[in-house]
Amino acid sequence: MNVQSILKPVADDMRAVDTLIRTRLDSDVVLIRTLGEYIIGAGGKRLRPALVLLVARACGYEGDRHFLLATLIEFIHTATLLHDDVVDESDLRRGRKTANQLWGNGASVLTGDFLYTRAFQMMVELEDPVVMQVLAQATNRIAEGEVMQLMHSHNPDLTEADYFDVIDRKTASLFAAGCRLAAVLAGSDSACVAAMESYGRNLGTAFQIIDDALDYGRGDSHYGKNSGDDLAEGKSTLPLIHAMQKLPRAEAAQMRAAIREGDVAQLDFVMQAIESTGAMTYTCARAEAAASAAIQCLDWLQPSPNRDALIALAEFSAARRH
Repeated sequence: MNVQSILKPVADDMRAVDTLIRTRLDSDVVLIRTLGEYIIGAGGKRLRPALVLLVARACGYEGDRHFLLATLIEFIHTATLLHDDVVDESDLRRGRKTANQLWGNGASVLTGDFLYTRAFQMMVELEDPVVMQVLAQATNRIAEGEVMQLMHSHNPDLTEADYFDVIDRKTASLFAAGCRLAAVLAGSDSACVAAMESYGRNLGTAFQIIDDALDYGRGDSHYGKNSGDDLAEGKSTLPLIHAMQKLPRAEAAQMRAAIREGDVAQLDFVMQAIESTGAMTYTCARAEAAASAAIQCLDWLQPSPNRDALIALAEFSAARRH
């Protein structure tokens, strides 16, 4: 099953959000409009806005303010991508040249800033202090997570607890905020709002674990991005952290050196070490546990096609191979 089929219950809502995205990208500064359209037009799963739409509808919401919420959350996410590609010195994203490769680092950073500020303008339009509070906190946590990841770059001593702290901040926090606010828009009670926030956090955790795992192929030939990118950037992700705990001392030292030096020439060794230690099996099991925890949060919702889609998205987040 792919994302498009899962999202059928909100297909019309997604089209409305795509239209609003392009409307709100408009600027009389040509470079902003061009670069923003390039990034948004690259496609992608649109998972974050889709979650807002699904949770709102699953909670019984019948208005249209969730379109604005979904759009601004996609803008926040897109801004982080622009900034990440500059920090990581990335050349490709989703099979295309990154914006910083085409227009330079300065244009990418400043257009990311435009998207952040446009998102905050849209928050004000929703005229709800809870929206402002939750998204301001989430955006701050994303920034903290990105800085933490930068601090841990080329650090083979990153612990599993530290790893989960980073991905909670830089990825899961925006998933959680979107799901929480969708339930708030629907007028759900506090217990349901908390459950939807927990659903988003667990889903985001599962999604990021697998995103990191895909750099090493999930133990097979499937890759979600340029193989070895994370190693080149010196990122200690869960497969590597677990493998280093299980490897003999000499091999663990070799992997530690590969992380410190960002040595892509060691990629085959690293992948063999992940396989021999069962690190990929362990990593995928952690993702599946997070997805299962997310699904349990949906017990608060009445049966509906939207609830079924949320279950399917959680399962997809842990099973995906791209």
